[in-house]
Amino acid sequence: MAGRSSSVLPGRRYDHIFFSAAAVLMLATVFAGFARTYYLAGVFHAPLPGLIIHVHGAVFSAWILLLVAQASLVSAGRLEIHRRLGMAGFVMASVMVILGILASTDSLVRADVSGRDARFFYIVPLTDMMIFATLIFFAYRERSDSAAHKRLIFLATSALLIAATARWPWFPHRSLLRATLLSECFLVILIAYDLWSTHRLHRATLWAGAFLVFVQQVRLPLGHTHAWLAFAGWIQSLARSAGL
Repeated sequence: MAGRSSSVLPGRRYDHIFFSAAAVLMLATVFAGFARTYYLAGVFHAPLPGLIIHVHGAVFSAWILLLVAQASLVSAGRLEIHRRLGMAGFVMASVMVILGILASTDSLVRADVSGRDARFFYIVPLTDMMIFATLIFFAYRERSDSAAHKRLIFLATSALLIAATARWPWFPHRSLLRATLLSECFLVILIAYDLWSTHRLHRATLWAGAFLVFVQQVRLPLGHTHAWLAFAGWIQSLARSAGL
């Protein structure tokens, strides 16, 4: 009976459809968040604070486009091109971590975080980069295991979406908690797909999802501690004295 039940499960049969659709949904999420201030404002002509923010926006946008392209290549069976682009994607992801840290430090120096304490908010992009870097590293290690690899890439990218969901035009006032919960909907979607397709959570979904939620939730109280505020204040002073 167990063999007969498992044989009728969808399994990985619809992976190419699910992950392609999820990549397009992420693209739509990012576009909706940054359409007014970035994409429809002319991208490099958009009135952004400085060059590092322009470069940061361009590279992070390129990552989302690469995600859509990679999912499409897998769906089309063009695995050789997918693997070649994957190596370039790993290099891009490494550059993104550096740019993310530089851009967040630039915002800290300018104290431009929509009325919040810039020292507290500094923990948000830094931990986003930590989540992204960690999951991308393991995705690279698991590149021979396509099921684990694609889930790790998916969840790593979802960690970057808080900046976009916080800027959705349907919510006039930015809420860090609401933006976080909206970005975690992608994890919920992945869990639902795992349970539907195999009736169990994939190990990558389980541990990477737990890691994602833990870091995103623990950083909020941690960001208000004296130790963190002192550290962020030190970085702020150091960056300002260096002329950044």
